[in-house]
Amino acid sequence: MFGLALVAAACQPAATPTRPAAGPTTTPVTPAQQLSGEIKIDGSSTVYPISEAVAEEFQKAHPNVKVVVGISGTGGGFKKFCAGETDISNASRPIKTSEMEACQKNGIEFIELPVAYDALSVVVNPQNDWVACITVADLKKMWEPDAQGKITRWNQVNPQWPDAPLSLFGPGTDSGTFDYFTEAIVGKEDASRGDYTASEDDNVLVQGVANDKYALGYFGLAYYFENQDKLKALAIDNGKGCVPPSEQTVRDGTYQPLSRPLFIYVNRKAADRPEVEAFIRFYLTQGPALAKQVGYIPLPDTVYQLALQRFEARKVGSVFKGGPQVGVSIEDLLKAEQ
Repeated sequence: MFGLALVAAACQPAATPTRPAAGPTTTPVTPAQQLSGEIKIDGSSTVYPISEAVAEEFQKAHPNVKVVVGISGTGGGFKKFCAGETDISNASRPIKTSEMEACQKNGIEFIELPVAYDALSVVVNPQNDWVACITVADLKKMWEPDAQGKITRWNQVNPQWPDAPLSLFGPGTDSGTFDYFTEAIVGKEDASRGDYTASEDDNVLVQGVANDKYALGYFGLAYYFENQDKLKALAIDNGKGCVPPSEQTVRDGTYQPLSRPLFIYVNRKAADRPEVEAFIRFYLTQGPALAKQVGYIPLPDTVYQLALQRFEARKVGSVFKGGPQVGVSIEDLLKAEQ
């Protein structure tokens, strides 16, 4: 799963952001007082907290630049991006072949940049006292398309669990989190039952699970850490024992298969605008510390260096080329393109 994932003890407030080594820049940047304009960002709700934090800090340094960050889900964000409506698209999964084709049709070239590690959390209500660890097989039994209308009670998944209604909460089909979860758990992207409470807003999912003793849901790990007083996260058993989500298990690669990198996609033409160019450099150098502050796990320094080199070279396209994302190392893919 890219060998890692999202947040954990990263919830601890980080110190004032420092600039990690990121390689030399090649083009002079317009002085702060001269930068102006508007940068439009949309897409993933999972990536939103990082981009919003970066935008806030960037605007402090460049007050004449307005950065607008919206949420429409990864898929919804790509629809806007490939229509030329946004400069940057937040994504919790790599761009799909169909989305690349939509961009190509509209003459939109893009630069793909990883910005942090994320993990998905599977959560239940704190009053749930019958499950602390769940197998991938049981999750599949709950969420696969064949479960629709059939698996509606906890004891239908595991006879040791109570004969009580199973209330499911998860992201909608425009969400990259939905795409990743279905591929990792069900084995096929977009393969999911449809009779669950869906929302592109993770806060809606948090409240849904927090208010229902018999609920189970999934979303980005950062949202769990932000709301851990209201929720209980389950350990995941992928056949090698129960592994809880934490910064350590994300970094050592044992929290599988629910680990992934997060991305921003930059419009190639927009990248040459001085304010966008400065923003992306700021994102890749100051972003790691800001990502940690909002509950995500920064990538290794080498990955940020590779990403910055990719941006400076204006390298367009996706290193995934529309292929599988589960179990793939983003660092290895970036190095292979050097």
